[in-house]
Amino acid sequence: HLMEKKEFIEAKYQERYTIIEENGKPQNLIAEHLLRTKSVVPKVGFMMVGLGGNNGTTVMTGILANKKNLTWETKRGDAHANYYGSFTQCVTTKVGMKVKKQQDGSMIIEDVFLPIKDLLPMVNPNDLVVGGWDINDLDMYNAAIRAKVLEPSLIHQLKEDLMQIKPLPGVFNLDYVASNQADRANNLKRGTTKELIAQLQDDIKTFKARHNLGKIVVLWTANTERYYNKDIETLEELEKLIADNASLPPSVLYGIAALKEKCIFLNGSPQNTVHPAMIKLAAKEGVQIAGADFKSGQTKYKTAMGDFLVGSGMRLGSVVSYNHLGNNDGKNLSEPHTFRSKEKSKGSVLDDCLKSNKLLYPEGKDKIDHTVVIKYCPFVGDSKRALDEYNSEIFLEGCNTIVSYNICEDSLLAAPIMIDLCIMAELLSRITIDEKPIGPVLSYLSYFFKAPVTNHHEYVINSLSKQKEILTALLKACAGYVPDDSTCLLYTS
Repeated sequence: HLMEKKEFIEAKYQERYTIIEENGKPQNLIAEHLLRTKSVVPKVGFMMVGLGGNNGTTVMTGILANKKNLTWETKRGDAHANYYGSFTQCVTTKVGMKVKKQQDGSMIIEDVFLPIKDLLPMVNPNDLVVGGWDINDLDMYNAAIRAKVLEPSLIHQLKEDLMQIKPLPGVFNLDYVASNQADRANNLKRGTTKELIAQLQDDIKTFKARHNLGKIVVLWTANTERYYNKDIETLEELEKLIADNASLPPSVLYGIAALKEKCIFLNGSPQNTVHPAMIKLAAKEGVQIAGADFKSGQTKYKTAMGDFLVGSGMRLGSVVSYNHLGNNDGKNLSEPHTFRSKEKSKGSVLDDCLKSNKLLYPEGKDKIDHTVVIKYCPFVGDSKRALDEYNSEIFLEGCNTIVSYNICEDSLLAAPIMIDLCIMAELLSRITIDEKPIGPVLSYLSYFFKAPVTNHHEYVINSLSKQKEILTALLKACAGYVPDDSTCLLYTS
């Protein structure tokens, strides 16, 4: 049942699920839900931490190129601005079917698909107001040239626009990144922990007022940091660390500032920024938080391959993932303490896949050999090389080996995901379930993260197909469509 009003879109939805009792018997249940989505899309600001990096400049240039509908020359011919790789802009989903009766009385069934972006009111990426911080003072034009991701023939067309955009001074703490990042840091804020948070809050306030924004999404797309030595559990502990001028990771300071300014905060890197205390702060401020670590290429493929192999009844026994890249991300990951953060986020992506099949992975034999290697090779720049080897046990102790090799500009995969995260986070912040907002953790964004944080830490889904199914099912339910139960019973005769 769908009701559209001026203020919101209202859908009544019946959730069907099964609880397995202690004796193993199923209990089939139905829960009635009221889903409301605010209809008015506010003017949205997108503030990136790491604006002048490869990801930030690619997002900025990409949005401008699409806004201006640019064409540029490449060695393969003319290229046109697009949002390929974007879930919100380029993916469709089945919303139902058409049944056509033929003259002979037979029926023809045809699936109906809609673009994700047409299901509910969403911000147009071309309308995002982009800004942010960086520890380096290059304007966006020269930063885009430095990144060596995009064609010069595209960047030059946007020179006037990009040169006018300069990043705000950033927060930098060499204790949490590789020592090789020091030579890049010439655009820095100074002060105590408390003062730095206040300065970031002032930046957000100024950006919001200058552009007359209704909502801001703050996204960390800066360097991978080393893990903070412990989880910050309570708000009292967090406030004491601030008051004591503790050396906290910059990502935590940005997160605190964003949440206190009622902004959504997203962590696109693997470090443990989203502490329990940060989640509590988000709940206290009535805003949302999500993370961690963009799932763009190799890991997205790996979670799909895990589904395929284990879902085919093969016992995946080892996965070896090697990649090398030459951008600043690779440079920062070349030191052990920052690499360990990435290794941890990449290493957990198959956990729920293995737990789902006790036939193949019984207790005592529920682990696989999973190795992750990342090397820094300056020559290849942003063009990341990723090689994966999957070894599986098959029928009668046979072995099946699949090897994949992927080459792609890393930032061209990450940029549309960053845009999607901003669009989807803003949309989810306008949805209520039974008159309660979603959150404080936006678990529905797990599809975009390698190491998703959830509202129930014991229940994390890494399966790519399940993550997509959950997200699209929510969107369809909010739009008044009944998610397909996939039994295809109508097709049996």
